[in-house]
Amino acid sequence: MKVYRTKKAGDKIIETYDQLLSKWGCEIKERDIQTGYGTTHVIETGAEDGTPMVLFHGVGDDSALMWIFNAKALGTKLHLYAVDTIGGPGKSRPNENYNKTFDDLRWIDEVIEKLGIGQAYFAGVSMGGYLVQLYSLRRPEKVIKAISISGAVAAATKNNTMKAMMKIFLPEALFPTDKNVIKLLKKLSGKNYAVFTENELILQHYKCLIKGFNNMAMGCHKVQGFTPEEVDQIRDKVIYLVGEEDPFEKIGGKALLQQYQMNAIFYEGAGHGLNHELADEINQKILEIVS
Repeated sequence: MKVYRTKKAGDKIIETYDQLLSKWGCEIKERDIQTGYGTTHVIETGAEDGTPMVLFHGVGDDSALMWIFNAKALGTKLHLYAVDTIGGPGKSRPNENYNKTFDDLRWIDEVIEKLGIGQAYFAGVSMGGYLVQLYSLRRPEKVIKAISISGAVAAATKNNTMKAMMKIFLPEALFPTDKNVIKLLKKLSGKNYAVFTENELILQHYKCLIKGFNNMAMGCHKVQGFTPEEVDQIRDKVIYLVGEEDPFEKIGGKALLQQYQMNAIFYEGAGHGLNHELADEINQKILEIVS
């Protein structure tokens, strides 16, 4: 599966990835975990004796960007493992087994086992939030508590996910000029969009992702809606942190959280980049949850 549209585009993404990683402000160790689906890249940091927390980013981004404002603070108490989703635009590299038979559970199981993690906290943003919900449902004995950021409960609905994505990302993502990339970031964010648009390195990396990542590479990840009974099983396990201005919440995400009476905290004026836009507040809340 081709992750980048061209080698040049991939090289630029990795170059800016490394630059972002250098801005985390904490000691890190990069690890490559071999799985049946290819190499999974993991960034390890934080308190050596801290409880493990496994982190998953969203679609179309990577760990270096996703946790740039969170890793240092969370690492004061937790031992973090930030996973580059296989098929995504980070440093993970899928092999020939990454195809329509791909199984998220099997992949995460292999990564967790090879990292030597028995039990951990799990946190994810957007698509990463779905992964931590899925793992909480299917592997509850391994999940102490899960935190889904900028995501909704993964309940089965009749909503057309692809149509919703197109409504939010188009036409800007189709014509990724500098002006359109900034316009898209503003569309996705709340009032604190400047954390993206006025940070030269973040903006450069995001432009590289929009222009150079092959979005079809994430197509092997199959999102499956949970039954009401399955939602009941994760209600006490998963906490949702969401922005009121998140376009995904406005088109049904918030309504689902309220309908199923999930443990959700809503943040006024924040959008889909919640853990960037309100980094200090979200860091504090996560540390409260795991204390």
